[in-house]
Amino acid sequence: MSQSPPPPQPPRWIQMVVDYAGLVVFGGVYLVSRNLMTATWGLVAGSAAGLLFGLAMQRKLALLPLFTGLSAMLFGGLSLVFHNTVFIKMKLTIVDGLLAAGLFGALAFGKLPLKVLLGEALKLSDGAWRRLTVRYAAFFIFAAVVNEVVWRTQPEATWVLFRFPGVPLAALLFSFTQLPMMMKDMKAQEEAAAPPPPSE
Repeated sequence: MSQSPPPPQPPRWIQMVVDYAGLVVFGGVYLVSRNLMTATWGLVAGSAAGLLFGLAMQRKLALLPLFTGLSAMLFGGLSLVFHNTVFIKMKLTIVDGLLAAGLFGALAFGKLPLKVLLGEALKLSDGAWRRLTVRYAAFFIFAAVVNEVVWRTQPEATWVLFRFPGVPLAALLFSFTQLPMMMKDMKAQEEAAAPPPPSE
């Protein structure tokens, strides 16, 4: 009995809207207003709009975009309620720290969370998934530490530039640096699965 083909994946641009709508609006509003509280309104509204758009277009939301979107709304909302930008500045520190702790904690219990999230898109060995998990956890810790240094020591405008587009670009660059390892692993798996050459 033949298996039914997997459902078609939604266009990549839809996921990009979900992932970056809040940050794009945040950066744009700050560029115009030069006011972080006003930009925080943009972050909250943009994040909510991105999540609603993704839900309407895909009928579901992936766990990680949902977590980051709700976190942006939570910390942005706290900044607006208490009229204190420290909440929004610390959001990246707390969220990335939680992500790193979650990844390391899952590994400690023998779980591969990135495989659960991305296993349908990437066919990697368990060893490669473990290496990738450790590297992303380390990246999250690095981003959290740098965020603390920047917002505590640099002018507000510098922190905004660091937050967007700095952090998304750094994450994209980091992801590209992992491609050689992933491609090498996938090639090794293909070679191992290939049938042996016929004996003469």
